Amino acid sequence: MVDKEQTVLVTGASAGIGRATAVAFAARGARVTLVARGAAGLEAAAREVREAGGQALTVPADVADPEQAEEAARRAEEEFGPLDVWVNNAFTSVFAKFTDIAPEEFRQTTHATYLGYVNGTRAALRRMLPRDRGTVVQVGSALAYRGIPLQSAYCGAKHAIQGFTESVRCELLHDRSRVRITMVQMPAVNTPQFGWLLSRLPRHAQPVPPIYQPEVAARAVLHAADHPRRREYWVGTSTVLTLLANAVAPGLLDRYLARTGFDSQQTDMPTRPGPGNLWEPADERTDHGTHGAFDDQAHGFSPQQWAARHPAVTAGAAAGLTGAGYALLRRATR
Repeated sequence: MVDKEQTVLVTGASAGIGRATAVAFAARGARVTLVARGAAGLEAAAREVREAGGQALTVPADVADPEQAEEAARRAEEEFGPLDVWVNNAFTSVFAKFTDIAPEEFRQTTHATYLGYVNGTRAALRRMLPRDRGTVVQVGSALAYRGIPLQSAYCGAKHAIQGFTESVRCELLHDRSRVRITMVQMPAVNTPQFGWLLSRLPRHAQPVPPIYQPEVAARAVLHAADHPRRREYWVGTSTVLTLLANAVAPGLLDRYLARTGFDSQQTDMPTRPGPGNLWEPADERTDHGTHGAFDDQAHGFSPQQWAARHPAVTAGAAAGLTGAGYALLRRATR
């Protein structure tokens, strides 16, 4: 049985999936440490955590720096006790063709997105392994398997996280550790990132439809934290179809994305000039909330995710449909 009053740390907790996840844990009484760079976003997220029924500690930190990740872990345990769950979610990126991304921008994306997960996982395992308990949840993406145009830095980092996580999982299994690590591959999600990431696109960036609300992603993270023996979870029908298509016909998908991937990631509105959040947080002084600008297009429910969280019901329904189909077939052949 899952302890609902867990001690949880979430990176990238000031907005989007991280913030929705922190609030979801809080709604069942968790003690949540919120880690991000932006002060205004962190404080607003902490208020929502407390309003939801949880306890909140804010730690302004950049987990791309291993010392800051370690300090966040230390403060979390000092305030709330041993960590039960660590959720890696923090990232940044650049929307642009690869040839338009400067080397230092690519390096910063890799440090924040990939090495941020590495540093967070190290800080978590340093505490969990001696106790032989705890769970690390990596917030991934369909792009951990399938690269798309205009997001080479982000796709590269997510692929790296996937390989890193598989390696660490094997080591934990070898040691017969009861510490778990799992990954949740996300679809397009309506987060503020599309308004604050550095963009060199001619038009405003958008998630590739279908788009889901951050709360859908948060429910998947909680389920993964509660059932970490499963190596990874796929969220959203679009994620499932993309990954299956990539496994079966990757070359065909290359050509499809080459034809559609540029327009599908841009709205009709021109890009607003700005530095993005690559080097500095976008929510240091202004809170941007949990959701992005696509509420009118985003889905608050995913049938595929519901089925993944209720396998017994799904299996029963499938068996029932199979039985009904067999009965109809027999009747038709008589």
